[in-house]
Amino acid sequence: MRHIWEHGDKRIDRTGVGTRSIFGTMLRFDLGDDRIPLLTTKRVFWKAAVREMLWFLTGHTNIRPLLQQGVRIWSDWPLAKYRQKSGEDISQEDFEKRIVEDEAFAANWGDLGPVYGKQWVDWPTYEYGADGKYTKGPGINQVAEVVESLKANPGSRRHIIEGWNVAELDRMALPPCHKTYQFHVAGEGDDARLNCLLYQRSCDVALGLPFNLVGAAVLTRMMAAQTGLRPGELVWSGGDTHLYLNHTELVEEQLVREPAGTPRLSLLRTPPTIFDYRFEDFEVRDYEPQGILRAPVAV
Repeated sequence: MRHIWEHGDKRIDRTGVGTRSIFGTMLRFDLGDDRIPLLTTKRVFWKAAVREMLWFLTGHTNIRPLLQQGVRIWSDWPLAKYRQKSGEDISQEDFEKRIVEDEAFAANWGDLGPVYGKQWVDWPTYEYGADGKYTKGPGINQVAEVVESLKANPGSRRHIIEGWNVAELDRMALPPCHKTYQFHVAGEGDDARLNCLLYQRSCDVALGLPFNLVGAAVLTRMMAAQTGLRPGELVWSGGDTHLYLNHTELVEEQLVREPAGTPRLSLLRTPPTIFDYRFEDFEVRDYEPQGILRAPVAV
């Protein structure tokens, strides 16, 4: 964060807010001994990050299930769309309340398009028929396929979950930022460890990165449990890695704080499939963060 703030290029971005940005970065975290990359220099709402990851795995693309659990992190995009299309200057609280209480309203205004989970568990396919026309084929569950490939062929270099479906980007509320997950098995037998490399094409370091690290760690832990492997290393790689210019207060406050403690994440059970986890299966302990730091989301 300090390096970006002091040395990053000042750039005009899609949102119009402006950023300081560097390109091509890497962070590495050991997930052994239940460690989790959970920032202590500010409070990270890890429960929301876990709920979001479980929502991705359902393949759902509507924010209603998230809001029903009190997770508001995806509201900004459909809210902006509703305000633009309807002309109604509705508050975020009232918009979210309508999404939760009115199923028809949620169906019309709460969907994000084919983001993340849709691509992960139902990547669309098309079949070329004898009549010379293409018809929709069965969706591909990338997550399930990677679980099976890790079991059957751990040495493969194709354990990849991809969210960047070029054909559907224009239908998404926001094209995937954390777009590619690649898994790698190191060692053999009882020492075999599951590593994960997450490539993030665009990273809001102040707000997005803390969430993304928790989500990637949780996904890696679930994948390891489902494949009988020990948790290994989480490698995070960023493309355009940036801080928004209107995050000055957050950045400067966070940079004077000192990290403390080693948070741990426990998985309390291993369900039959990776799609059967519940929020109650996750426990974070030894997490004593400093105070909440807030900043506006650039939409």
